[in-house]
Amino acid sequence: MTVTVPSSSAAPLTAADGRPWDVVVIGSGIGGLVTASQLAAKGASVLVLERYLIPGGSGGSFRREGYTFDVGASMIFGFGTQGHTNLLTRALADVGEHCETIPDPAQLAYHLPGGLSVAVDRDYERFLADLTALFPHEAKGIRAFYDTCWQVFRCLDAMPLLSLEDPAYLAKVFFQAPLACLGLARWLPVNVGAVARAHISDPALLKFIDMECFCWSVMPADRTPMINAGMVFSDRHAGGINYPRGGVGVIAEKLAAGLRSHGGEIRYRARVVKVLLENGRAVGVRLAGGEEIRARRVVSNATRWDTFGSLVDEAHTPAAEHTWRRRYRPSSSFLSLHLGVRAEAIPPGSHVHHLLLERWEDMEAEQGVIFVSIPTLLDPSLAPAGHHIVHTFTPSEMAPWQGLAPGAYRAAKEAAATRLIRRLEAILPGLEGAITHREIGTPRSHRRFLGRHGGSYGPVPALRLPGLLPMPFNRTAIPDLYCVGDSCFPGQGLNAVAFSGFACAHRIGADLGLNPWNLPA
Repeated sequence: MTVTVPSSSAAPLTAADGRPWDVVVIGSGIGGLVTASQLAAKGASVLVLERYLIPGGSGGSFRREGYTFDVGASMIFGFGTQGHTNLLTRALADVGEHCETIPDPAQLAYHLPGGLSVAVDRDYERFLADLTALFPHEAKGIRAFYDTCWQVFRCLDAMPLLSLEDPAYLAKVFFQAPLACLGLARWLPVNVGAVARAHISDPALLKFIDMECFCWSVMPADRTPMINAGMVFSDRHAGGINYPRGGVGVIAEKLAAGLRSHGGEIRYRARVVKVLLENGRAVGVRLAGGEEIRARRVVSNATRWDTFGSLVDEAHTPAAEHTWRRRYRPSSSFLSLHLGVRAEAIPPGSHVHHLLLERWEDMEAEQGVIFVSIPTLLDPSLAPAGHHIVHTFTPSEMAPWQGLAPGAYRAAKEAAATRLIRRLEAILPGLEGAITHREIGTPRSHRRFLGRHGGSYGPVPALRLPGLLPMPFNRTAIPDLYCVGDSCFPGQGLNAVAFSGFACAHRIGADLGLNPWNLPA
């Protein structure tokens, strides 16, 4: 895949007929693109404004010296072919697009303290057998816990996943799948930890389940909603982990193409600095150069912290947002390395995705857990012949990187990268000597290029909360202003923000009178 820089020519300030746009979307992350493309498919006039050169945000890709690197994670859910949880497949199909994907035989290989190593096989029974072999005395509890996750997943998979803010949708979906609705409602206030402890007592196995949650929620089980776990722990076996051929950025490129083919527009190098308010309502946006663009509805794909306090000043920030900030805090950002390596650095039979932790007490620590992706094991075209990509990242707070002079910043980056590479040699022996290309990203990099508050991965609970119930939906307390992305229900991950995009588009579609009567098949 060749990633090209899209045209920077300005989209018109109003829709083609001279009236305000129906919808302006701030940011072209996956949540914003799903919202925009869904609305365009419904017939709305839609403009997406992206501050960077390419779409996708942390779901994008970039090229360097023959390598195509994914900006963020490459462990992708949502490309299944059955049910309703295959949201990436559905979002693309709704605008006439399709991604060719490559199935991954395993979700993740864990390398944990005490020599605990297990790979999550795509086959559910094989995974249970592998985990039971490590904890034979917990055989009954292992099956009971993961089977409970399947109960949650089946409820989700039985219904079209649209806006929970639309009473008409809720009535229709309850009529279509009443048992699934009731079953799902049961799990909304529940976190994973309570369910795990109901079935399992072995402390080491409970720590493993903490890590199962942490690998995608960056929270242990007691602070991870059961709804999310039901989706992840089951969909990895149902729809499976599937890598888009050409890199993760292909998803965003195809959504952007689908948006344009349905009459929508996307404008790059367009940094929004203010949401325009008149009589308390959102009426458009102002760009860094002073241009003002009018719209009937405004959608922010920025984080909640960037939306309220920046795009909307503190004086106009609703009280509900201050309540939300007391409940949630920004997760840490990441120190990330994009490495090009000679092929011999990857041992034969390696899995694509790995997680490494040397000490349990470091799970939530600065640069504690290491995540690794080797996407060229699935798609060799992403690297020059005879080479692989090793993308590795570890949680890192913004504070240690702030206030450094340029020379000190470069030195700190190099020192941190060297430490990280040497730790990785526990699973990739000889890695340091096989590197031919290296890109280092810090929280400052993530803030600069992705425009995210503190470079954050997304919101995490500031205290123990009742499952997903406190998560905000898409509407805000400012009329005609909506939010989408990982700061909204149901949270982080490409499939989750796609869910948020479907919900946001449905809610706006209802407000604009654009939704079809029948639910999706």
